Amino acid sequence: MNWDQTEGKWKQLKGSVKEQWGKLTDDDLTQIAGNKDKLVGKVQERYGIAKEEAQKRADDWLKSQREIEETHTGRP
Repeated sequence: MNWDQTEGKWKQLKGSVKEQWGKLTDDDLTQIAGNKDKLVGKVQERYGIAKEEAQKRADDWLKSQREIEETHTGRP
């Protein structure tokens, strides 16, 4: 899964995002709509971290989602 696919699967992924970043509100999740830059910006804002750290956390989250998807589908 990549960020383009994340936008298409956002409704299914919102729960995982909320688990990862509990400080994000439902309105935040609606505004983000699977967009990496918006997610990074909101994580940066809500958690008071640097942009680079927020990007790393977002990429790590996506990687974990990709691994979960591969486990369920049996394909990379």
